[in-house]
Amino acid sequence: YKNGYAFSWLPTVGSGGERLYVNQLSQAELDELSSKRPTLTYGKVKRAPPSGFIPAHVAFDKKILKFDAYFQEDVPLSPEEHYRIRQVCIYYYLEDDSMYVVEPVVQNSGIPQGKHIRRHRVPKNDHGEHYHWKDLNRGINITMYGRTYRIVDCDRFTQEFLESQGIEVNPPEKMAFDPYTELRQMPVRKYITPSDFDQLKQFLTYDKQVLRFYAMWDDTNSIFGENRPYIIHYYLADDTVEVREVHKQNDGRDPFPLLIRRQRLPKTFVDKKKTFPTCVMEISDQEVLEWYTAKDFAVGKSTTLLGRNFFIYDCDEFTRNFYRDKFGITDFQPVEIKKKPPEEVPQIIPPYNGFGILEDTLQNCFSLLPKPPRKDVIKMLENDNKVLRYQVALESPNPEDRKRRFILSYFLSNDMISIYEPPVRNSGIIGGKYLRKTRVAKPGSTTENATYYGPSDLTIGSTIEVFGHRFVITDADEYVLNYMESNAESFPAATLIPEACCVFRNTAWPAVMESWHTQVSH
Repeated sequence: YKNGYAFSWLPTVGSGGERLYVNQLSQAELDELSSKRPTLTYGKVKRAPPSGFIPAHVAFDKKILKFDAYFQEDVPLSPEEHYRIRQVCIYYYLEDDSMYVVEPVVQNSGIPQGKHIRRHRVPKNDHGEHYHWKDLNRGINITMYGRTYRIVDCDRFTQEFLESQGIEVNPPEKMAFDPYTELRQMPVRKYITPSDFDQLKQFLTYDKQVLRFYAMWDDTNSIFGENRPYIIHYYLADDTVEVREVHKQNDGRDPFPLLIRRQRLPKTFVDKKKTFPTCVMEISDQEVLEWYTAKDFAVGKSTTLLGRNFFIYDCDEFTRNFYRDKFGITDFQPVEIKKKPPEEVPQIIPPYNGFGILEDTLQNCFSLLPKPPRKDVIKMLENDNKVLRYQVALESPNPEDRKRRFILSYFLSNDMISIYEPPVRNSGIIGGKYLRKTRVAKPGSTTENATYYGPSDLTIGSTIEVFGHRFVITDADEYVLNYMESNAESFPAATLIPEACCVFRNTAWPAVMESWHTQVSH
């Protein structure tokens, strides 16, 4: 645009950097224009419009020159090859004079293949020049980034394009091949006479036919050993044997499916010298005199596979039919496997150490992480907040302790006992909690069969022993008397409440506690 007016601009340089003279006037045309005078009679002569201009990226779009080439690569550290021939394809894009070199990928070649030179204008020398399609032809060498490529052939479009531009195309050459690749394709010479046994016929006849045996490995003689079941598969197609493990739920073993992978198992080895090493990585045919076959497996017999003795006790229906048709064997009575009962280890419970509740301490003997003992939840809900209270006196040779009176509370929800001593002024004895809530065992009970005091043992006049101290029950509150009447079947018939104590049923319990010293004398 100039001063707001558009002017057409035509390129002066074409593809390849050549100068274009099509859009410029020649000297003869310039001279004619200078001598031409405008005519007033007929006006100016109308000239034909110029032909439309087509840019290079449109004219040569998707027009590519393809050349087949190869280069030689040295292999210094290999005794089998000294150089390597690698075939490539060279693409030349006419639209922007760019080049692209790629090597076709060969599967399992072990060589990084693919793109060698990305698409761009490849420099030709150090003077800033780039490769042009005029520099490419068959039967020539072209050097790009220090690597020399030998162009041997091109496709039909490339040949026609070069010939249309006046270039004489050289005759094609044969592609050079890698000598090591040709050596690998040659058949390997064999020095062993082939066997008369047709393995291909065996494979085609017995393909996907497998004999299945159920076996047991007795490992009880070793430490932590046991009887472990296995499944033995014999593949008729190639005489290979496979031993699979049988896992059970929560068997404590890692989920490895195979004990012996599928392979040919040796039965008899060739006699060797004593100095020959017995530990080998692979067993060859020259070291084995006889291999395992289908005749070596039978129900009710033991077989040794790689040092382990397996007892075959059963097989499947296909195996029975195969042995019946092939060898005429009809005796396939399965053997019942009897498991040895595990030895019972008697559990010895240590004596009670006196710390904590007996049931709570006993849980340490049953598990490594002790759990709290189970509680009778229904009993706790039915007898919640139900407490039997008694007045007890301490049996002691000390006359001062005989005068002491205590309140014994029995909790029906958990069968625990607590003892409280009401404080008496000027007695010289500090009252308060004498025994916290705990279960009290009867005298003579053991840790294996512990018996605790219950409501039937707490009657007026009875004596209870609490951790070495003897207490005599002298009285009870009105709730105890009502509980004994309502639950008479839980108490023995000989348990009678003295009539002298019945007078307190019509008296409030606080008044009884205040006058207990006068009532006991009566």
